[in-house]
Amino acid sequence: MSTASDPARQLLRHAVATVAYRGGKALRGAPESFAKVSIGEKPRTPAQILAHVGDLFDWALSMTRGETAWHDSKPLSWSAEVERFFASLKKFDDYLASPESLQASAEGLFQGPIADALTHIGQIAMLRRLAGCPIKGENFFKAEIIAGRVGSEQAAPRREFD
Repeated sequence: MSTASDPARQLLRHAVATVAYRGGKALRGAPESFAKVSIGEKPRTPAQILAHVGDLFDWALSMTRGETAWHDSKPLSWSAEVERFFASLKKFDDYLASPESLQASAEGLFQGPIADALTHIGQIAMLRRLAGCPIKGENFFKAEIIAGRVGSEQAAPRREFD
């Protein structure tokens, strides 16, 4: 079965594009100072969360290649972490779009790194509100999310609300 006709791979690619869209919304316009916002001694800062999300997609890529490697990265500057976020999504999506075989199950990739990333994007969105730089809510069902669109350039929201 070709990559383009594999429904599991296409759903994974759409899920990765969803992470890019939602992540882009949560990250766009956040001031550099947001990276260090803390709500206590133990919870991760936004920069630590975003570094973890980058690690999740590096891990996902390693699993698709049959290598399974995990790294705990130290956060970079906020802007560098944002760039890393989109770069890690692109590398993973590029592999999913390639003819290379998956060495990990699509279900495992979704329920592990992709679902975890969506959770953490929600945390970043919540921290934006707590830090006084909230993002608008959105009807994501109406969002223009397209498999393969995984960079920082995303479609404008179709239906936002306060």
